[in-house]
Amino acid sequence: MKNFILICLVGILSLAEAKAQEVNFAEDIADIIYTHCAGCHRPGEIGPFSLSSYEEVRDWAASIKYVTENKLMPPWQPDPNYSTFLGENYLTDAQISDIAQWVDDGMPRGDEALEPAFPEFPEGSVLGEPDLVLEMAEEYLHTGNNQDNYRYFVLPSGLTEDKVIKTIEFRPGNAKIVHHALVFEDTTGEAAAMDAQTPEYGFNGFGGFTSDMQNILDQKQFPGYVPGQKPIFFPDGTGQIIQAGADVVIQVHYAPWPTDEYDKSKLNIFFADETETITREVNGHIMVPFQDVIGEQFFIPANTVKEFHGRYEVPIDVSLLGLAPHMHLLGKHWEVYLENTDGSIVPLVRVNEWDFNWQGSYYFDSYKVAKAGSIIHAIASYDNTTANPNNPSNPPQFVTWGEGTEDEMYYLPIYYVPYEPGDEDVIFSGTQDPAFHDLALDLKLFPNPTADYAELYFHLNESAQVWIDLIDVNGNVVRHIKKGEFYLSGETNLLIRTRELASGQYFLNIRTAKKQFTVPMIKN
Repeated sequence: MKNFILICLVGILSLAEAKAQEVNFAEDIADIIYTHCAGCHRPGEIGPFSLSSYEEVRDWAASIKYVTENKLMPPWQPDPNYSTFLGENYLTDAQISDIAQWVDDGMPRGDEALEPAFPEFPEGSVLGEPDLVLEMAEEYLHTGNNQDNYRYFVLPSGLTEDKVIKTIEFRPGNAKIVHHALVFEDTTGEAAAMDAQTPEYGFNGFGGFTSDMQNILDQKQFPGYVPGQKPIFFPDGTGQIIQAGADVVIQVHYAPWPTDEYDKSKLNIFFADETETITREVNGHIMVPFQDVIGEQFFIPANTVKEFHGRYEVPIDVSLLGLAPHMHLLGKHWEVYLENTDGSIVPLVRVNEWDFNWQGSYYFDSYKVAKAGSIIHAIASYDNTTANPNNPSNPPQFVTWGEGTEDEMYYLPIYYVPYEPGDEDVIFSGTQDPAFHDLALDLKLFPNPTADYAELYFHLNESAQVWIDLIDVNGNVVRHIKKGEFYLSGETNLLIRTRELASGQYFLNIRTAKKQFTVPMIKN
């Protein structure tokens, strides 16, 4: 009898535990989809279907399970176990498991009262009010022939003085067909001259708007566009300079499409606010397969798998911000790491399965300090065999460097700023100090008092545009830190440079359309 009662109790507890672990849309799945998928999968965006409600997610549930279990979506290439970046968009194993369980259990909705609202994405910009808007002069026709098209467009800046760019937000006019975009500065007029040689608007091209290799390496590249990734501002006190009178050149990759479509995209450009002190310019170095970089010729014979190991010795002390590995259809793998002068290794990025369709730029969540004499190692592998389903040639052909899709590239822009003492301790996306995390508050500032940097943490219960001002004791605005930037619900960390502030008391005012908070700050 006792055994029977014990068995019954165990059964009841097991049922209760199973019930407690039930995964439902309202409490578990909606936030995953709205945070990681909605940027592309909503009306007017590049996603082939919308995921803006329970009904829409339910109807595509089997597909969602498949692409998430196989890690095809979200399309985040860097290996999260190797290094970490700002704006990461991938699912954890637990999230993937929850989606699978939800689908297998019949897609239960749960309590609708607990279901989060679909984010209200701003129409014009997710970053706030831009300082300069540059738009394509006319619509461009992307022919519906199911082929890729890489097209350059020249947008005169009209600037009469040099400006410091904090970021650039590319806004596709037709998100269905715009796959990604690269953005360059041209002070030579070469791109405009090439455009003038073609009867239609813009001109075709792939890796650069100049055929000269040295000119390609010297091109200044601004932040580009990948669907679903929110543009990232350069850290406080840093930015890229755009020269007066420069043209802004955009290379737009139009995805294969079965019908004719028109596009008229634009750029929202955000300059450094006049209240921000800029102390360092963001610069770049591009690793390409010269023989002194990879130690051999960049040749990929037919029916071979080939690996190239590039090395770049850092000439001065710098702090690395990010990088943008690039290759074509034969590409299979990237690994980039920093070898310090003492022999220690700092992982930078690893892409285990290269996907040409989802290239992007990746910015570290902290400065990676590289002292003069340290080595950046960049290893890239290519599969020029019939085992590579993306190989554009069958049978495989000899391949080397080139601008066309059927050619190949080893191309690694690296972004950095000159080193400053203390960069080793600068973390952009969350302090490691346990005392900070012990504060059970939705609004935190740490450390306070502050010296060089302060980290502001806030939690949003719903997606919203955010304005943040730094105010002195007399009520004067010392800095406009954020001017209507859009944030999804959840936690946000901002690193604010305070090194140049005069000692004294200040206040940080954080507001949305519905709420306003003020937190005092003391600068030592």
